[in-house]
Amino acid sequence: MNALPFSRRRALQSLACGFGQIALAGMAAKTAQADPAPLAPKPAGHPARAKRIIFLFMQGGVSHVDSFDYKAKLLAEDGRMLDFADLRSLAKTGKSPQQRVMRPLWNFAQHGQSGLWASDLFPETCKHMDKLCVIRSMHTEGIAHGPATLFLHTGTTTFVRPSMGAWISYGLGSENQNLPSFVTISPSLGNGGPRNYGNAFLPPLFQGTAIGRAGVPATEATIGNLRSPRSPADARRQFDLLREINTEQLLQKPGDSELEAVISSYELAWRMQGSAPGVLGVEGESPETLALYGIGEKATDNFGRQCLLARRLCESGVRFVQVNYGDNTNNPAWDQHSNLKKHGDHALAVDRPVAGLLADLQQRGLLEDTIVWWGGEFGRTPYAEKNGTGRDHNPAGFSLWLAGGGFKAGTAYGETDEWGHHAVVNKVHMHDLHATLLHALGLDHEALTFRHAGRDFRLTDVSGQVVRDLFA
Repeated sequence: MNALPFSRRRALQSLACGFGQIALAGMAAKTAQADPAPLAPKPAGHPARAKRIIFLFMQGGVSHVDSFDYKAKLLAEDGRMLDFADLRSLAKTGKSPQQRVMRPLWNFAQHGQSGLWASDLFPETCKHMDKLCVIRSMHTEGIAHGPATLFLHTGTTTFVRPSMGAWISYGLGSENQNLPSFVTISPSLGNGGPRNYGNAFLPPLFQGTAIGRAGVPATEATIGNLRSPRSPADARRQFDLLREINTEQLLQKPGDSELEAVISSYELAWRMQGSAPGVLGVEGESPETLALYGIGEKATDNFGRQCLLARRLCESGVRFVQVNYGDNTNNPAWDQHSNLKKHGDHALAVDRPVAGLLADLQQRGLLEDTIVWWGGEFGRTPYAEKNGTGRDHNPAGFSLWLAGGGFKAGTAYGETDEWGHHAVVNKVHMHDLHATLLHALGLDHEALTFRHAGRDFRLTDVSGQVVRDLFA
């Protein structure tokens, strides 16, 4: 009898490893059975005021002193040369030269029963001022578009961190297992690009789903390969085969988050083929609804379609929908350094759709538990850049507004100085805004963490306070 090529001890060691592998595979199978829907709805940490967010991102920085922050001083001192010391000027020139005060190019008035001030740059939105909670004391990090845009979306100016939508998807899951939890409509490729809706170190299944991209007409914005070219029976057989193959691979690689994400995305894509086409189209909407958003009119059709799609997605259970108004150039849409009058063209494109969205949400009973967040990455200066006809970036003080979701309607919170240059009263940092929005959704920004590289990370880093005075 020939001797065995290995000892009894080695054989037992090998068998022991095999037993361990069998046990691990069994545990993985049980885990997969226990959590068949990783995006299933998760309980909030405290009673939520809202279920979802629609973020209307005005890329490039709308001038707050021309829209929602009335400053009589700019009218009185128009043309006067003054020293407006700020980081932007120092970064550009190493000194703080005198700048020419520039009055608002649009007229301000008080609106609604609340008497909130706003300019006629957004005449349709002004009809809804009693719905808005305007924050006039925002300040943020980053003096250029790239860092400031990243900070708005991820809470950092430079590092690769999960986007806010990914954090919300991770914390709450999805209300509809047939649709993504986080969708971004027509995102820009610049100033952060996919990082603005990325998952970073969170499991890949929490990244945002992009529909279209900036510069592509909304009529062409869809999800690729959504409709199968095969018959339903053939498509079902193919899907079942892929599911069997994926299950075998998952048993061989337990704990592989990327593989789990791919499998989850395949299964979500399969379910979306049956439900998403009906959500992404507007064919079933009434003529009155289309007109409400300005669809069918040249100036407003594109953004109107994006806003209507946002309503349809939220109505179908998507947690976080971002609607992007921007482009893929180095100078984003609202970035008027030398021709502030161009703000009027952009306002014409977004004003009616935004007002239509507010009205539509309210009449459908959705505004109560939906937060509409409107704003950009920063504001603009009260002086004319280079003494010209535009305004420079201003991260030190700017405005945005919130509607619905339990926020105080018809109110303004905080103040900038008499010029609209720096936030000075009840200052709200971008970290504070993130903390407050998460709180409204029932999430504690300090507890919503993910361990990575030996430490716990969160959207608000080590900062941020919930601004409770914003709530009704």
